[in-house]
Amino acid sequence: QVQPVESGGGLVQAGGSLRLSCAASGRIFNSYHIGWFRQAPGKVREFVAVISSSGSRTNYADSVKGRFTISRDNAKNTVYLQMNSLKPEDTAVYYCAAQGRGSYPSQSQSDYYYWGQGTQVTVSA
Repeated sequence: QVQPVESGGGLVQAGGSLRLSCAASGRIFNSYHIGWFRQAPGKVREFVAVISSSGSRTNYADSVKGRFTISRDNAKNTVYLQMNSLKPEDTAVYYCAAQGRGSYPSQSQSDYYYWGQGTQVTVSA
């Protein structure tokens, strides 16, 4: 079992940048595909990005493609989400999660077994 912990959220103006981190203890973290999801007020949680355990594969939601970049440093047991050109509609609680089933990086929340507590990102207009 792995327990992800997010950090790096905050308040930023539109057009600005933030970098979120997702860390977990133990070498086992490096064997998981890691996804980022977000939930805006009054909306369902949605997929943002995913990175394979090796870091060789990534996938993004259309709404963030070209603005967000997911990466990982397995030596530090950490996955990052670099968010540039932020928009007010990016305001949400951002969660990272470790994928518990399936061989390929997934966009489906049901494939993720281990979730962090979330970090708030607020983008002002």
